[in-house]
Order: sequence, then structure tokens, then C-alpha cells
Amino acid sequence: MNILFFLTPKSEVAVVEEDDTLRQVLEKMEHHGYAAVPLITKDGKYVGTITEGDVLRKLHRDDFPSLKQMEDIPVMDVIRRRDNRPVHISTDMEGLVDRALNQNFVPVVDDDSVFIGIVTRKDLIQYLRGQCRRYENTL
Repeated sequence: MNILFFLTPKSEVAVVEEDDTLRQVLEKMEHHGYAAVPLITKDGKYVGTITEGDVLRKLHRDDFPSLKQMEDIPVMDVIRRRDNRPVHISTDMEGLVDRALNQNFVPVVDDDSVFIGIVTRKDLIQYLRGQCRRYENTL
């Protein structure tokens, strides 16, 4: 099975860009209800993952700045504790599942490391559950 079957394209994913501010990050995460979002460069390359924990640690280190002050804090000043490792678009299902074991979502990149979307662990589990049900019905 091709991993594109599971891909949520970049156009449907909330992302943070390298020139965003801490306030923009918080607003995107809150608006979409995400605990983690991909971080990409201006030219679309995947950099890493910003998590709520990363943001909270930054706020704590900066003595909890106001929203106005957060407009002057670049997202690149946030120390990321753990980035979701991406897979290449040609990765096989085994490689995708291996990566999803330890990540809520798996970023997918092309040959130039350009971010093209994500595969969520939830989508993989739903697919595998369906496969198990189909198998059980054949017994």
C-alpha cells in the first residue's frame, strides 16, 4: 500500500513557519486544537515539530511574557525537545508504521525534504482495524 493513501496534504495541515512568532504559534495551536504542529521553512522544507510542552517551557524561561511581548519572540527561539522524524514519500508501510509507533503524526517529505503533509497515527490505526475486521470475516 502506498502511504499517499493516508496522507493529509499540507494544505489541510496547520503548520508553523520559521518566521512566525510565539503568539502566532499559540494562536494556531489553540484555533486548531493541536498539541503539536510541524515547523517548516519559508521554502517549505520540514524543520521539526513544535509542541505545547516546548511552548510552555519557553514561556516559563521567559517569565511568562504578555501576548504583546510574544509578538517579538521568534518561533525559532523555542527549544524543541523532540521533533517528529519525517518519512520520505516512497517509504513503505512497515517504515511508516514503525515511525508512527512513537509519534502522533508522521511528517512526509519529498526528494528535496519539502513538507508535503502528514500521516496520523489515528488514520493508520483505523485502517489496520478495518483490515483486521475484514480478515476476521473471512474466517
